[in-house]
Amino acid sequence: MSNLLIVESDNDKYFIEALIGHINVKIEIDSPVCSIDEYECLGGTGQLEKKFKSLKSQIAKNGIDKVGIIFDADNEGVEAKTQLIQKKIDLVFGEDSGTEFSIYILNVDGKGELETLLKVIKSKQSPMADCLETWLQCLSAKDIGVKQKDFDKLWIQIYHRYDCCSKKDQKQAGRKCSNEASIKKPIYDLDKPELVELKQFLTDLSSS
Repeated sequence: MSNLLIVESDNDKYFIEALIGHINVKIEIDSPVCSIDEYECLGGTGQLEKKFKSLKSQIAKNGIDKVGIIFDADNEGVEAKTQLIQKKIDLVFGEDSGTEFSIYILNVDGKGELETLLKVIKSKQSPMADCLETWLQCLSAKDIGVKQKDFDKLWIQIYHRYDCCSKKDQKQAGRKCSNEASIKKPIYDLDKPELVELKQFLTDLSSS
């Protein structure tokens, strides 16, 4: 039995790797669908079709039995995003590919993305990041809008760099306060109930 997990971005991969280690299962994570900076990673499902086409020969060659896909709900919501991904699977592989596909959509209350979830499961005090709410109110008073997606990403960046990084490490922020480095720190509660379904998804994907 072999399995493969497809994720949307590098940040998703860092987090899922940490969660896989936490629950002690074995899953191979393929290179993220979006290999560029997440702020520029728009239309990830469009990139997913290209990923599936390159994966088709890999499945035939290596006999992959299970493929898991983890994507963000964004504003479309869980059901709509699931249906969109399933259409891509059917388009590339047909309805009977011989490989089991399973889909999990990262969300909080049906919408959002990885950063939305990370805000919910953070385990450290976040005074610096929390002050962004005042900044948001200031922008609103000036009729300047900020997308929730962009705000959540900024919140996590501030949390990582200023709430969870020492002043000494901040001098090497690119290496010690990055998303990759921060996910490895004990600054998130990986036993939060919001992660139960995701952990079950990963456990099922890893099982024979």
